[in-house]
Amino acid sequence: MTADVWLPIPPEEIAGLPQGPAYRFWDGGEEFPADPGDCAVYVVPYMKPSELCVRPMARMRSVQVVQTLTAGIDHVQPGLKNLRAGVRLCNARGVHEASTAELTLTLVLASLRGIPDFVRAQDRGEWLSGFRPALADKTVLIVGYGSIGAAIEDRLTPFELARVARVARSERTSARGPVHPLTELSSLLPQADVVILSTPLTQTTRGLVDADFLGRMKDGALLVNVARGPVVDTDALLAELRTGRITAALDVTDPEPLSPGHPLWQAPGVLISPHVGGPSSAFLPRAKRLLVDQLTRFVNREPLRNVILTTGSADA
Repeated sequence: MTADVWLPIPPEEIAGLPQGPAYRFWDGGEEFPADPGDCAVYVVPYMKPSELCVRPMARMRSVQVVQTLTAGIDHVQPGLKNLRAGVRLCNARGVHEASTAELTLTLVLASLRGIPDFVRAQDRGEWLSGFRPALADKTVLIVGYGSIGAAIEDRLTPFELARVARVARSERTSARGPVHPLTELSSLLPQADVVILSTPLTQTTRGLVDADFLGRMKDGALLVNVARGPVVDTDALLAELRTGRITAALDVTDPEPLSPGHPLWQAPGVLISPHVGGPSSAFLPRAKRLLVDQLTRFVNREPLRNVILTTGSADA
């Protein structure tokens, strides 16, 4: 039986791949590149719908590793139940931090300084001057303090903030200061001028930003979502935005993509980018380095990086 590796990037474009496996290119096309039953390592197509990503998984009888090229794993979780026990699921920690943190800072600054208004005014030939909020002296709350949350704080540091508060699933101490547990979120929200969501989508975080969460945000606060759309209750957000009390910058939405007539497009005080936190010129070089490293480890039977769970175990 052939030990195949399915890659969503043509293998000839990835320098340094280890010898041994048979590399098969599949980026979600209708035809599979080989028998899924011979696949040992499945690298999931990037930025493709969940139903497409999980389509071959039920037939992958010999798969040992499922590697995503995203930080989140929610799009492959529906297919995990079809895999045998012992399959390691790995994410792309180290690939998206720089690009997502850059976009987060872009969304924060553009929203506070009114860049969308200036662009619309430019289209009208209107000189739209006046005072706008600065990021300096603001309190920022980062909800979801993994590697992306930490990378966001790294880029916020030069902006002379009054304070950064950090929230994660469990309490701990980071290099920059304490990380509060989710149970303390309600007490931190009223203090934050900017709330940044960078948490993974789990059963705990789905719908986390509901009417109560939004109601606790201070008047004039900005909500930034670079996590996953379903972390936010869209109807609750729309209701709050229509009051004009808060604003939002959303790289992800629920549903996604937004249909042309969706009310979020026209909601007041919203800046929307089309899920572009990861796809940038920074992606491919980092993704290729990760794949070369992971596959070299796999071939040499060394521990893999970024193992999120193993099927059939308590963490699955």
